[in-house]
Amino acid sequence: MNESHWQRNLAVCFFGAFINIIAMTLVLPFLPVYIEQLGVHGHAAIVQWSGIVYGATFLAGALVAPLWGRLADRFGCKPNLIRASIGMMLTMALIGLAQNVWQLAGIRLLVGLAGGYTSGSYVLVAAQTPKHRSAWALGVLSTGIMAGNLMGPLLGGIMPSLFGIRMTFFVASGFISLNCLATCILIREDRPPRSQAERGTRAAVRGAPAPLGNRKMVLSMLATATLLMVANMSIEPIITVYVQQLVSDIKTVTFVSGLAMSAAALGSIVSASRLGKLADRIGGMKVVTGCLAVSGLLLIPQAFVTAAWQLIGLRFLMGLSLGGLLPCVTALIRHNVPDESVGRVLGYSTSSQYVGQVAGPLFGGFVGGHIGMRYVFLATCVLLLACAAGNALLTPARRQRMPADQAR
Repeated sequence: MNESHWQRNLAVCFFGAFINIIAMTLVLPFLPVYIEQLGVHGHAAIVQWSGIVYGATFLAGALVAPLWGRLADRFGCKPNLIRASIGMMLTMALIGLAQNVWQLAGIRLLVGLAGGYTSGSYVLVAAQTPKHRSAWALGVLSTGIMAGNLMGPLLGGIMPSLFGIRMTFFVASGFISLNCLATCILIREDRPPRSQAERGTRAAVRGAPAPLGNRKMVLSMLATATLLMVANMSIEPIITVYVQQLVSDIKTVTFVSGLAMSAAALGSIVSASRLGKLADRIGGMKVVTGCLAVSGLLLIPQAFVTAAWQLIGLRFLMGLSLGGLLPCVTALIRHNVPDESVGRVLGYSTSSQYVGQVAGPLFGGFVGGHIGMRYVFLATCVLLLACAAGNALLTPARRQRMPADQAR
């Protein structure tokens, strides 16, 4: 791989994932308002439809992510990114044309089915970056994704007042079209000759299964990706209700809740690339295990805070520890599967994350509603510490540092 090619690929994927995540999340602040404009009335109905419309994208994405990964292995990552860009460009424009809530839900399903630029970026960067730099590169890409998660809701609170709700989706579609153009022109993918790839695929099908250690590692990372999303999404939906117990002025609840959510995202942005670089040096599994343990322990004081500033500070620290997890998980999967299967297995990783994004709010809502808000933090702590312990058991079985020949 030419040195400039993988760095240019990383830059394009960074900004492309940033733009696509903004387009995906800017709807959050005004989704209930848009649903009401489409003819839904009553608080309960609006809340119910908001959950259905928002979750539809993740459900569809979880179903098709392995398919897109498999096709990326067969036809290349660049065509998959172009397909995802075109799909996002068209579906975002269609959201602005929805005439009723059923159409909106259907189009959000199409977003999940036709999109996938972010997961495709992970596949391209993992496959095209030199292995001894992959965790750092994936950390940089993760920084762009988390920055998009931070900026999306902020822009979603500003753009409708400037352009109107429907025009906001057309503006987002226009920016995605620029990203599509950059992907077509600037990304360079180096692939092995087709005959070599086909021989590798046929050998994988008829040959012996992968070593047990590799299979254990991949399955462990898929479980880790799911639990990471469960940990994030079990907390996020209850933060506003939790903050109500910590502030005296009800008018500041939304603002303080936004600060608490943004603090975690900001911490992840700060730490992602640094933890990725650390993983390249000392081994990805050590970073994954350490980050899981620290994140789990930081949840304990969050359950017993007495002031909002304490929660905000702890959420920032937790964001610092969570920032390196997904890049390291992706890098470990990349290092433990054959080159011709990278896209397919990373597609399973994306599906695992989507499963966590759906299961997390259900888990947090059940525990918070039936047991208590503080127990959501404690239950999530137990999950993360159990995951850290399980991954720690794998560490002695396999040396996680890169062999010298791979580093070269």
